[in-house]
Amino acid sequence: MRRLPLFLLLIVVALQWPLWTGYYDVYKTRKKIAEQQKINQELIYRNAALQADVQDLKQGSDALQERARLQLGMVKRDEVFVQVMDQPSEVNPTAPAPVADSVKP
Repeated sequence: MRRLPLFLLLIVVALQWPLWTGYYDVYKTRKKIAEQQKINQELIYRNAALQADVQDLKQGSDALQERARLQLGMVKRDEVFVQVMDQPSEVNPTAPAPVADSVKP
């Protein structure tokens, strides 16, 4: 008779165990859904930017010229190319110039 309440308690716990672990599964799933929605939103923004680039390249020559200048280093005729350095160069102007060794075949 003393074991009956303990046995009933164990049966109740065994029946409710899937319910308790189910809450944790729901929590993990909601967290994964939130992370995936964030990734999807970033990809939507990236796709919109790429679509705008495609439209610019199809419609006008300004975007095409800009890409040619920035990515390929191209310049127009009668145009002077000037490169501005962000940091000063590491070259020491007082040091003697290195002498190239001639290679004999």
